[in-house]
Amino acid sequence: MSEEQNKFEEFYGYKFEELTVGQSAVYARTVTEADIFAFAGVSGDFNPVHVNEELAAASMFGGRIAHGMLSAGFISTVLGTKLPGPGSIYLSQSLKFKAPVKIGDTVVARCTIKELNPEKRKVKFDTVCTVRGKVVVEGEADIMVPAR
Repeated sequence: MSEEQNKFEEFYGYKFEELTVGQSAVYARTVTEADIFAFAGVSGDFNPVHVNEELAAASMFGGRIAHGMLSAGFISTVLGTKLPGPGSIYLSQSLKFKAPVKIGDTVVARCTIKELNPEKRKVKFDTVCTVRGKVVVEGEADIMVPAR
């Protein structure tokens, strides 16, 4: 490894050879009103169920809820910063939205290694977000991880 490559090594996460099936990592965040408005601004999704309390109160949710993709973004946080971490490449993600997330809910995103493919350096993760132990988002992610 060159000196130039070596000085950035500390910014990278796990290498493929360091991973094992069953390994997992988590990220938790309490969703705020500011998070919802920031996400709406960045994504352009100003659906009233997210940003208008009066209209959202008349919805099936009885009030405002966070964007499903906001919670899904916490899965990306785990994969991109913790396991496998920086240097990995997000290839795909499936998602099922199971329950709403409201302002003040703490979302816990957990990613667990389900399968390792050494030939392609690909890792399949089970991904799940919960609030008070209840699943709100679940899916699978495929990640490419650098080798040593």
